[in-house]
Amino acid sequence: MVLFNVSRVETTPFGDQKPGTSGLRKKVKVFKQPNYLQNFVQSTFNALTPQNVRGATLVVSGDGRYFSKDAIQIITKMAAGNGLRRVWVGQNGLLSTPAVSAVIRERVGVDGSKATGAFILTASHNPGGPNEDFGIKYNMENGGPAPEGITDKIYENTKTIKEYLTADLPDVDITAIGVTSYCGSEGQFDVEVFDSASDYVKLMKSIFDFESIRKLLSSPKFTFCYDALHGVGGAYAKRIFVEELGAQESSLLNCVPKEDFGGGHPDPNLTYAKELVARMGLGKSNSEVEPPEFGAASDGDADRNMILGKRFFVTPSDSVAIIAANAVEAIPYFSAGLKGVARSMPTSAALDVVAKNLNLKFFEVPTGWKFFGNLMDAGLCSVCGEESFGTGSDHIREKDGIWAVLAWLSILACKNRENLGGGKLVTVEDIVHNHWATYGRHYYTRYDYENVDAGAAKELMACLVKLQSSLTEVNEIVSGIQSDVSKVVHADEFEYKDPVDGSISKHQGIRYLFEDGSRLVFRLSGTGSEGATIRLYIEQYEKDPSKTGRDSQDALAPLVAVALGLSKMQEFTGRSAPTVIT
Repeated sequence: MVLFNVSRVETTPFGDQKPGTSGLRKKVKVFKQPNYLQNFVQSTFNALTPQNVRGATLVVSGDGRYFSKDAIQIITKMAAGNGLRRVWVGQNGLLSTPAVSAVIRERVGVDGSKATGAFILTASHNPGGPNEDFGIKYNMENGGPAPEGITDKIYENTKTIKEYLTADLPDVDITAIGVTSYCGSEGQFDVEVFDSASDYVKLMKSIFDFESIRKLLSSPKFTFCYDALHGVGGAYAKRIFVEELGAQESSLLNCVPKEDFGGGHPDPNLTYAKELVARMGLGKSNSEVEPPEFGAASDGDADRNMILGKRFFVTPSDSVAIIAANAVEAIPYFSAGLKGVARSMPTSAALDVVAKNLNLKFFEVPTGWKFFGNLMDAGLCSVCGEESFGTGSDHIREKDGIWAVLAWLSILACKNRENLGGGKLVTVEDIVHNHWATYGRHYYTRYDYENVDAGAAKELMACLVKLQSSLTEVNEIVSGIQSDVSKVVHADEFEYKDPVDGSISKHQGIRYLFEDGSRLVFRLSGTGSEGATIRLYIEQYEKDPSKTGRDSQDALAPLVAVALGLSKMQEFTGRSAPTVIT
């Protein structure tokens, strides 16, 4: 057994280590500064209770992006230095964000140990590589992201830190499964490298009817395609879709995890998932090859998802509503009924209508998965989602991209139980159109203005808040831009009181609500590593079945004109068009 010593290393604060809802994200070159990562890790250990540090078990893994391997070695040595008992690492340092949550909640070590938390190394859907993004966040013993009380403490600690603790361990081989033991002054310290997929696959098999999905995938009528965008989802794709469910390996795209995501942007949307979009018949050029019936993608850390049918895009807002509407019938895990449903405030109200019709508890929360986690821990929510391609349930405390893909495959399998031998296949498009016929359609789009000057973005938002003081003035502006748009009847900054812990979250997005149920929402997003991202959400509800088949951008064009004029988007940002339209 290798002996090690602990040393205290002097350091000074950086002052820019405030974690957002998704942890701390910066360019790799920032994280590579001497002591930058160490300061954040030590500040996190110092923010936790002693029982979650000394003698505890910590998970350290991520999406495999550039600098992850270095970070795992640094954090492992600091864990030993801070008196933890063991560190669990996914083989090759790979664990999807949902898999980390599952490991914290479900995995039991050979000695009966359970994890009390995790450092997840990811910048989610942002690019990777030497000149791109890196990120780190801490998840708690419930498997969910650290709450604001902890992240605030972490940030305060980063501003005053003077030293960090580390151990003189040799680097651990994270490519080989097994346990390496060391001995320090406080006793034994273990590093266990384990199979990245086993715990997660076991959990998925306990939720879904794999046999019914296997029958669907084996039908010559049904074709399937999954794109991991060279993210960590690839570490699970072959095991689940090919080995467990019998899909052809040729149905997997970009399923080898890469440090730079193959030079791509691992964001599962119509802009960045170009290869999948083309294969599904949604590209700009018409292919002679018949597209698959079903396509899906996940992002860098596999917590987000995009669902596609043949030449058909399912909005994330519709996706979570359709999963909720069909969950009890199609997914064994929910056979006893749903406890409740929830969505983030910017997400369309499609889920609200399902909840009302099915008499389910419903919650509208700020953006950030931790708000869903509180509801789930209290037994109030089963299915939840957000418009930014995040969908999930109470099986873990993170959104889960592969779970969403399996949920859709389950719904398709359920709808086609009698059709696989003969008869017409019920398609993704059929399911969505039937949903609209039952519940109405929420026309919805999101405009992202990325890397906008932060000062200009704040000015734009301040101007929108100031404008809310006079709805008369707002409606004069609206009618001057587009006379056929409904009146604004309410405008505010969204504020949320958590029904579980009573905490209040303010300034969660600027809303303009119209008489006919339409909405405009403006938010500043903290998911990028530099500059600011302005997100504009535009929604219009249509109950008339004869009007639910319009092109979304055509239906929303009047509201888009109002949103851009009301916000003076081009004047403040200098942008004549958004970076991404979803």
